[in-house]
Amino acid sequence: MTFWVITTIIGLMVISVGSVYLYIWNGLRPESSGDNVQVELKKGASPFQFAEVLEEQGMIRNAFIFKYYLRYKHEGPKFQAGVYELKPGMTKDEIIAKLNAGETKKEETIRFTIPEGFTVEQIADTLSKAGYVDKAAFIALADKDQVWNDTDAVKNIPKDTNLRHRLEGYLFPETYEMVKSSKPEDIIARMLQELDHKLDTLPENWEESLTEHDITIHQMLTIASLVEREVVIDEERPIVAGIIYNRLKKGMPLQIDATVQYLLDKQKERLLLTDLDVDSPYNTYKVKGLPPGPIASPSIKSIEAALFPKQTDYYYYVTKKDGSHEHLFAETLKEHNRNIDKSNETAKQ
Repeated sequence: MTFWVITTIIGLMVISVGSVYLYIWNGLRPESSGDNVQVELKKGASPFQFAEVLEEQGMIRNAFIFKYYLRYKHEGPKFQAGVYELKPGMTKDEIIAKLNAGETKKEETIRFTIPEGFTVEQIADTLSKAGYVDKAAFIALADKDQVWNDTDAVKNIPKDTNLRHRLEGYLFPETYEMVKSSKPEDIIARMLQELDHKLDTLPENWEESLTEHDITIHQMLTIASLVEREVVIDEERPIVAGIIYNRLKKGMPLQIDATVQYLLDKQKERLLLTDLDVDSPYNTYKVKGLPPGPIASPSIKSIEAALFPKQTDYYYYVTKKDGSHEHLFAETLKEHNRNIDKSNETAKQ
């Protein structure tokens, strides 16, 4: 009698243990059917909470057992937030390894290039044609008086109603890659941050140069934009920047064609006298001093030229009409007129 009681008890224990083992084994067994799924481990979510998401998505059979498996293996604290692509048949350890490694699904990206010397309107047009923004909405956002977090240079923009576009000159020209879900404000913020980054790469004494020339960052970017739209040859940028400073110090109007071109709907190969008579604070033929703000997005070379101009006695320059994009420089108006004649003669040849 006692033998059968003991045998029965042992049998029941074996069955119980076997049932528990089978339950656990089945709960940890990978799912082998279904499609790949994308599962997000949200920032701040616990591994236990994520286990329930995995069960809901059909990637594990039993969240309760998976939680205790994580605790037994001391796993979970190193899981990295993000969106993961998981496929049926993955074992529990494969899922854990993927989460520890942070092998998140890379979000689709967009890629665009903003050339040096582009205006806000040209930038908006480029992004609009690529399908990334609405042109009018982008320009309106660039004109809006607002604070752009995590950006510094933009804080130097004066409150001036004469500014044609508030962020003109501050959207740095570069090739960008951003997530496809980026909004227009994200694109603008990224371009403003890039300007800050580029300014951080300048020589340490660049801010001392502002004091030396008695200009603000806004005025420096304005000068840099003038250089950008006037000069193609890098070696000439500091020379033209020096000419701008020379004319400013002497109280001479800058008479820079690019400032008038900035006001036109379409660029002209050659400006007419009627174009030079346009009434605008940007018209440096009629108004002395700098225009209210930049007329384009300057390159780092033009920014360096504006900060560290070459000291010369030049006050004039004219483009050679030989296709070289180089300039002829002069100290006097008489010499400048001779250079103009020389350039025109070259063009006839």
